[in-house]
Amino acid sequence: MAFTQQDLIAVERAIASGTLTVEYNGKKVTFRQMNELLAARDTIKADLAAQNPSGRPRSSIAIVERF
Repeated sequence: MAFTQQDLIAVERAIASGTLTVEYNGKKVTFRQMNELLAARDTIKADLAAQNPSGRPRSSIAIVERF
């Protein structure tokens, strides 16, 4: 499964608030302990890094010419 940046944000918000329940894409997951949530965060970060092996942020540039 490929994780998204929004998945990481949801997990990090749960960690910051001290809650063990994370909701994303219409799904709700409740972890038993904070260390499970921290492990999920690390897994998501590793997956995102693998999706972007250059390590550089993804960006797009649009060039608009006016005539």
